[in-house]
Amino acid sequence: MAFEGLADKLSAAFKRLKSKGKLSEDDVKEAMREVRLALLEADVNYKVAKDFTKKVTERAVGAEVMESLTPAQMVVKIVDEELTALMGGGETRLVSPPSPPAIIMMCGLQGSGKTTHCGKLAKMLKSRGHRPLLVAGDIYRPAAIKQLQVVGSQAGVAVFEMGTEKPVKICKEAIRRAKDYGNDYVIIDTAGRLQIDEVLMEELHNIKDAVHPTDILLVVDAMTGQEAVNVAKTFDEKLDITGVILTKLDGDTRGGAALSVRAVTGKPIKFAGTGEKLDDLEVFHPDRMASRILGMGDVLTLIEEAQVKMDQKAAEKVSRRMLENKMDLNDLLDQFKQVKRMGPLKSVLSKMPGMEKQLKDVDIDDRDMDRMAAIILSMTKEERAKPSIINPSRKRRIAAGSGMRVEDVNRLLRQFEQTQKLIKQLRGKGGRRRFGF
Repeated sequence: MAFEGLADKLSAAFKRLKSKGKLSEDDVKEAMREVRLALLEADVNYKVAKDFTKKVTERAVGAEVMESLTPAQMVVKIVDEELTALMGGGETRLVSPPSPPAIIMMCGLQGSGKTTHCGKLAKMLKSRGHRPLLVAGDIYRPAAIKQLQVVGSQAGVAVFEMGTEKPVKICKEAIRRAKDYGNDYVIIDTAGRLQIDEVLMEELHNIKDAVHPTDILLVVDAMTGQEAVNVAKTFDEKLDITGVILTKLDGDTRGGAALSVRAVTGKPIKFAGTGEKLDDLEVFHPDRMASRILGMGDVLTLIEEAQVKMDQKAAEKVSRRMLENKMDLNDLLDQFKQVKRMGPLKSVLSKMPGMEKQLKDVDIDDRDMDRMAAIILSMTKEERAKPSIINPSRKRRIAAGSGMRVEDVNRLLRQFEQTQKLIKQLRGKGGRRRFGF
């Protein structure tokens, strides 16, 4: 996961502070030296790391912290606030023009994931009730148009293309079509290069001058570390970008780019790519990212993902059945389906406060849910509704039908029984009031 190494080192530095009780100025400065080293190891720009620790030190050696009953916690609070400020302070939205369509020009080096993220952004906008149009403006890379058509089809969004016509002409025609057909967002997939060159920049400038985009978003790969920041700085100098989409933040990356881009370019990170699926795009919230880095979790993002991806009516139905002690294996099967929609289980759990560190060395296999679902699907309707009737011969049949062992069937039934007991205990302790029923 992104920032894993940085989070561990910051946690160790703060743990030493907490063990001291009352803090001296030297204690704070020593901790900030460790923080600066941790930032540099995470590939944060040197000047950014230096300025960050200087600001934290200046605030942390103040009387408010030194005379506090919990000085170490006050230092963590200051680090949290400064990390948030470093990454931009708050969410930065796409520009909404007075009259549609909003025109988003996507740019970046070849291989950064630009075309895929055009599709991700289009799907996100569509899920919010908008009518985006994708534009195939990359006429050079083999199969670029076809790739955009594929991701457009997966996202359920129309793709405008004119083959190998000049990109400026394609973009102008696409905007004309968007106005005629009521598309309120136009997302232009422009050509990339293996490296920045004058020919690329001239073409991007020509498109910019021709269509006057409301947003110019640069797609950069977080796994390239400090090079991602250098690319962002160069594109900003040439095109005056309005924001950045940082990809592969779910990967084994040190995360320095996310902490440096805003400080070096002055332009915000607007979105973060967190996986390979078209749903794996998040609005970038600096405050939530700071909380994740400091091991405080990201419950707000988890709630938002649940609201978007989960069937609220089905969730409420299962909750009611649980509290009425009517839950059966059909309900458990529905729960598996709901959780699967949220994405990898380890990713979901890591957003819970304090869980990311505990999950570091834990191997969570998402296929376990598939195996349990297969067992339930091998049961009859009567067996799912009344698990108590499942005797040894039925267990053997269910195991054979699902390709599992009898032990696996027993384990599922035991877990379900334990869940029922836990729900019963909650009901006896005012569970209805706690869940709002």
